[in-house]
Amino acid sequence: MSKHTNHMEEEVQPDKPETEDGQEKPQENLDAVQGNEVPRNEVPGPEKPAPSTPDVKIAELEAKLAELNDQLLRKAADFENYRKRVNREKQEMADFSNQSLLSDLLPVIDDFGRAIKSAETSKDFASFYEGVIMIEKRLISQLENKWGLKGFDSAGEPFDPNRHEALQMERAGGIAEPVVKEEYERGYLLKDRVIRFAKVKVLMPLDEGAPVVE
Repeated sequence: MSKHTNHMEEEVQPDKPETEDGQEKPQENLDAVQGNEVPRNEVPGPEKPAPSTPDVKIAELEAKLAELNDQLLRKAADFENYRKRVNREKQEMADFSNQSLLSDLLPVIDDFGRAIKSAETSKDFASFYEGVIMIEKRLISQLENKWGLKGFDSAGEPFDPNRHEALQMERAGGIAEPVVKEEYERGYLLKDRVIRFAKVKVLMPLDEGAPVVE
């Protein structure tokens, strides 16, 4: 039996690749060179929302209710401010709606003042009377032409309950329908609408056997 020199078997290690500068390449690159798969870092996906619990739902609903209640209160406050503003404007319109009419009456008041003052010094009744007549005509003309106010005559006209207010009545023959005998107070129209009824005395047709009222 021949003796053989027992050489310890040395484990052969694969040569580690080196970079150009003599440094060893990282293991990852080594594995890539050897064809081994390198695990890649996984990109985390979107997290799934946690399931809503009853308490979360209640909290969400309470927050929504508080928001809607706040909006309602704001709307109510805005409407109240609008209502107050409209009422204030309506009141101002009512207070100053007659401003133009009153401004037109001021010259007439001045004329009356001058006529009275003239009558106090001259004691001329005829001149005072003529002055008053002129003021009346001026006033009536201004009210009729600019403001549409017009008086209507009633004496001798058929009685019209839409225009006349009967203060007295008497029976009379020779008429077939009620007639205005006398006008106590003149009636007026404002643009064809009666704004004051004429106060009158009315003659009524004579019924057979009814006494005549003198």
